[in-house]
Amino acid sequence: MDENLSAYKVIKYTHVYYDAWNRFVENSKNGSFLFHRDFMEYHKERFEDYSLMVFKKETLMAILPANISGNCVFSHQGLTYGGIVLSKTTAFQSTLGTLYAILEFLFENDIENLYLKEIPDIYHLKPSGELPYLLHSLKAETYRNDVSMAIKLDAPFKFSTLRKRQLKKANKNDLVVKKETNFSTFWNTILIPNLKTKHQTKPTHALAEITLLHAKFPNNIKQYNVYDCDELLAGCTVFETESVVHLQYISTEKVKNVGALDFLVNFLITDVYKDKRYFDFGISNENEGKNINEGLLNWKQSFGASAVIHRFYNIEVQNYSALKNIMI
Repeated sequence: MDENLSAYKVIKYTHVYYDAWNRFVENSKNGSFLFHRDFMEYHKERFEDYSLMVFKKETLMAILPANISGNCVFSHQGLTYGGIVLSKTTAFQSTLGTLYAILEFLFENDIENLYLKEIPDIYHLKPSGELPYLLHSLKAETYRNDVSMAIKLDAPFKFSTLRKRQLKKANKNDLVVKKETNFSTFWNTILIPNLKTKHQTKPTHALAEITLLHAKFPNNIKQYNVYDCDELLAGCTVFETESVVHLQYISTEKVKNVGALDFLVNFLITDVYKDKRYFDFGISNENEGKNINEGLLNWKQSFGASAVIHRFYNIEVQNYSALKNIMI
């Protein structure tokens, strides 16, 4: 196997490879639009890019969206998930060679640790379980697990009694869901005030940033708002991939308890995105994954969602030679 491992070559991404990188993401088995360079680089001033590309001869085999801080490399800290992106035809041996090449490259460049944030299984277009096996062989430390909640839309699920009551209440009002291209009303009227009051924080994306990203990815980033006549009651910002719809932001005003949020989520699940594989509500963790917001968790479970784990790994780069002993 040693000869095969030496066949892989790693280079750092530069803009020369912009088209090749993006084409690879589009044809990968576990990538999404979050790995497109236009998405990764909207906040490039916050992170020092250290993205890697793995070639076997002239063929691009894998990419690692990443940034560097000190002597550690992170699968990109500006993204919800990361990990190594693989082609749809990648064999197990190719994944092994890819990981070996990446770690060897990092070792030769004095990097001590690679922090890998895996791509959740629900985003995979084909099974991609090679990496967890290989990371176990490297004795990688799982230093964090986040709990996301998702509904498998092609399997039976049901709403709780409370959700059904809220929907019944909503249906008695003349609520209307509108898909919109202007994010400012939701951002300024509901989202920013709610995050400030409840969590003393701000949206991850500023209004200008989400507007820019929507302009670049209009088929993937969408805004849905609920109105009572002309009054905005609730809204959500959706990140859509081929198989998953993810609620990036969701919020409601609390003055009128007319079930607007339930009405909106039900509309998205049963109408707009009924043909997707998964409806992802996002994580319910706080304090860097150490705790779970039980109220938020229960709200998501009340729609029939169940747990999806986001795993975070710490790999000691110097252990890369252990991968030589896997194939017999």
